[in-house]
Amino acid sequence: MRFQDLLAYRKSFDLAMKTFHLSKRFPKEETYSLTDQIRRSSRSVSTNISEAYRKRRYPKHFISKLTDSDAENSETQTWLEFSLHSEYISKETFTTLMDESIEVGKLINYMIQNPGKFGSK
Repeated sequence: MRFQDLLAYRKSFDLAMKTFHLSKRFPKEETYSLTDQIRRSSRSVSTNISEAYRKRRYPKHFISKLTDSDAENSETQTWLEFSLHSEYISKETFTTLMDESIEVGKLINYMIQNPGKFGSK
């Protein structure tokens, strides 16, 4: 199995791409703050999942990278809240992206709780 086949990876990658395209519409003055931060955190979710998968032979490393991924997912949720309250995104868009992020979080936590199902010893 490739890490790209993991459901958590696929959904987090999709969410990162949606966030990227959405953030293209943010005001220019947000380029080096909100825009940069939301892109970085959303991308880090899937990159940490891929790193975790490569470290799956070592349960503590596997879980550690997944907790990093979960933290980045939470950070992305915070940036989405800032985006909503700054009126850069609609309530509907916010709700949709938050629901997807919550789902990603559940998938990551499933992996954390069940490392053996992902090749971790």
